[in-house]
Amino acid sequence: MLAHEFGHHIQNLLGTMSKVKTQQGPHSDSVKLELQADCYAGMWAHSATTTKDEQGVVLITDLTQQDVQQAIEAATAVGDDRIQQQSGGSVNPDSWTHGSSAERVQWFRTGYTSGSLDACDTFAPGAV
Repeated sequence: MLAHEFGHHIQNLLGTMSKVKTQQGPHSDSVKLELQADCYAGMWAHSATTTKDEQGVVLITDLTQQDVQQAIEAATAVGDDRIQQQSGGSVNPDSWTHGSSAERVQWFRTGYTSGSLDACDTFAPGAV
């Protein structure tokens, strides 16, 4: 979750947050922004064991498959569809602001496997 929030900071630095015009719906800018932050979180996980701080120490010495699985479980738990189901309501994509559980996992995995900003372009036509 912390890496996702760091992703929002990167979006702010890159000017991506200013692209958000539509707030709700499965293809809204809000959903694209959140899914991109998930992708950036995956990118962070991809490089956390090789990126060194100013003293030359890697950020995380051992990122296990269990760690990655826990990140995927967290992404699943906070999908709009999952939250709507858990609250006892019906799934209404028109009210989404963060994307479905499957989308959140997909974009985390995209960032994790690619490690590339270009791969995380959720605002590209047809990406979301």
